[in-house]
Amino acid sequence: MQKASVIKAVLTAGCVALFALSAPVSADVKLNGSGASFPFPIYSKWFKDFSKEHKDIRVDYQSKGSGAGIQDLINGTVDFAASDAAMEDAEIAKVKQGVVLLPMTAGEIVLIYNLKGVKDLKLSRAAYAGIFSGTITKWNDPAIAATNPGVALPDKAITVVTRSDSSGTSYVFSGHLAAISEAFDKAVGKSKQPNWPSSGKFVAAPKNDGVTAQVQQNEGAIGYVEYGYAKLTGWKQVAQLENKSGNFVAAGPLTGAAALAASEFPGGTLPNSDVPNLIAWNWDPAGAESYPIVSYTWMLFYKDQDDAKAAALRKLVKYGIEEGQKIADSMGYIPLPENVQQKVLEAAEFIQ
Repeated sequence: MQKASVIKAVLTAGCVALFALSAPVSADVKLNGSGASFPFPIYSKWFKDFSKEHKDIRVDYQSKGSGAGIQDLINGTVDFAASDAAMEDAEIAKVKQGVVLLPMTAGEIVLIYNLKGVKDLKLSRAAYAGIFSGTITKWNDPAIAATNPGVALPDKAITVVTRSDSSGTSYVFSGHLAAISEAFDKAVGKSKQPNWPSSGKFVAAPKNDGVTAQVQQNEGAIGYVEYGYAKLTGWKQVAQLENKSGNFVAAGPLTGAAALAASEFPGGTLPNSDVPNLIAWNWDPAGAESYPIVSYTWMLFYKDQDDAKAAALRKLVKYGIEEGQKIADSMGYIPLPENVQQKVLEAAEFIQ
């Protein structure tokens, strides 16, 4: 892979994070948000384009991780937040104004690696669960070699790169691993900050760009990032993963949509609220063509707030659903199904 181009792309993404989300300074309504880095590339595009169309509304968003976004919402320091982990009941209960959780887009989590001479890599469920459990430590381990016949796998230690921040990406990834591996569930568990093995070969870095940089700097490394981020940075070494049906599939719009189709919303309302419950998980999707690690990602709003900001936020949601979905595929995200779009628009009316 051409490392210079990846570094340039990562630096560009960093610049976007700092500058792209602001509308003109003369805006009448200013909306401040924070949270998930998983949807940041598409959110940055949405917010920038939205602000061009609505010059009286300024949207600023800080990509700092799902856990930090949720905490900012609880602390009342933002007007909205974003999380790949939605919110837990206990977290929802801490928000006195009530919350509205809306799935705004969806994506896949991929495993990127840095292994010289290995262009194509297939990892079985046992293999990638073992790598992130710390029980598979060499690239030429039989569990990896068995699904890669003819590939010259080196007798080299695996460096495992994880997220250091409280991350919805970690929550989704560890939730999937816990669903497919009892050993992983017991040893590490599902969490926004999983209890990764204590080993010199486990390295932590913040956000997607930090994980990417660590994988890039360490030959023999593997890490998890959001598919859209890997696509936008031009990362070439992305593993195919074994799904529930036993097929090895690559991340992409078709395999992601196939997995998402198997997700169902629970119905009913959020705890102690009349707001529709739009939190859906599918930790191990069925289907021959389904990519195994896929999730919605949510924007989080106060149910009761300033009227002008509530009106602006409803406009922002409407834009993301009606216009934003049109660019999802090109940016490496999964467009929301039409029935989900309608549910989101209806639930957005609870932002008052």
